[in-house]
Amino acid sequence: MRRSSSLLTRLAGVAAGVVLAAAAVLVAALPAQAATLTQVTGFGSNPGNLAMYAYRPDGLPANAPAVVLLHGCTQNASTYFTNSGWQKYADQWKFALIVPQQPSANNANSCFNWFETGDTARGQGEALSVKQMVDYAKSTYSVDGSRVFVSGLSGGGAMSAVMLATYPDVFTAGSVIAGLPYRCAMSMTNAFTCMNPGVDKTPAQWGDLVRNAYAGYTGKRPRVAIWHGTSDTTVAPLNAAESRDQWTNVLGVSQTPTSTASLPAGTSLEVYGSDQVRLYRVSGMGHGTPVDPGSATDQCGTAGAYFLDTICSTYRDALFFGLDGGGTPNPTPTATASPTPTPSPTSAPVCVTASNYAHVTAGRAYQSGGYAYALGSNQRMGLYNTFYTSTLKQTGPSYWVIGC
Repeated sequence: MRRSSSLLTRLAGVAAGVVLAAAAVLVAALPAQAATLTQVTGFGSNPGNLAMYAYRPDGLPANAPAVVLLHGCTQNASTYFTNSGWQKYADQWKFALIVPQQPSANNANSCFNWFETGDTARGQGEALSVKQMVDYAKSTYSVDGSRVFVSGLSGGGAMSAVMLATYPDVFTAGSVIAGLPYRCAMSMTNAFTCMNPGVDKTPAQWGDLVRNAYAGYTGKRPRVAIWHGTSDTTVAPLNAAESRDQWTNVLGVSQTPTSTASLPAGTSLEVYGSDQVRLYRVSGMGHGTPVDPGSATDQCGTAGAYFLDTICSTYRDALFFGLDGGGTPNPTPTATASPTPTPSPTSAPVCVTASNYAHVTAGRAYQSGGYAYALGSNQRMGLYNTFYTSTLKQTGPSYWVIGC
């Protein structure tokens, strides 16, 4: 009996060893999931006294893009990172997130000081602190300096405009959510007037404020997406139109949209120029970042205070930034780049307004990476679907341009 018991004991030990070995193999085969939002110190002189947090997804390659996220008032880095949906796409498409945080010592409501001249000028204050975070990410994380973007909500949205204005040489594109035009306010006193009811200036006046932020700069300007709820009583919807006027003027395009689209959750989209500026208006939405909780590709975020269940703005911005690996494609054999032909003076130009899907079907455009592009000019028209509507003008054989 003792012999039989001893044998059973040995067999049990062998079985346990097999199970443990199998478990070890399984654990070794699973990918590491150690990426977390982590505070970074020593990133620069930090004249704005901001805290830096960073998120690097598992498997982040060298020369990856980066997005700076600027939280709203009463929020912090963790709140915005957790609820905005950006982590989902950072994990999926492999880009870094840089998340500055405003301490209450700087502002009682933890708002970025978008209205203080010392914090909104190039080379000074909070604006310089954010730029130093980007520099740190480029040198330490091998971030691609030609693919750095910025997005923010409310006071963070206004600060996003600050970064686009003061450092156009650093940011490729940005998103202003429930924010304000750059230098609408230059003190706390007039900040409240800017927020509601808003301030009306001409496009040129708004544009001059941006141009003066980096006097003499002649390089490429960042593209800008603007989001606003039509029922926002904290930052009046007028600010969306004024921001549109500011950035279209800076980028040298008309204040008349080249295309419009109807999107989910009562969202309208106006595209200006060749997709240099976008204006999203979310019908009936109040003050917050538009999110759409769910597992679909175009769903993201967690609904809560200042995260409003409507449409996933993060997904749309990530595509606008080209973070999905898209971007303007090389000319295809059916869309060769060539000088714009001069139409015959006796023939009127042909203009067609239709959905981007219809344009592609009819041969006036082609699609690549989920976007539609005008045949010949290769101008990006927006997403390739039946919701986006564009006007194309034919200026020569197989040559179409946006607008008419």
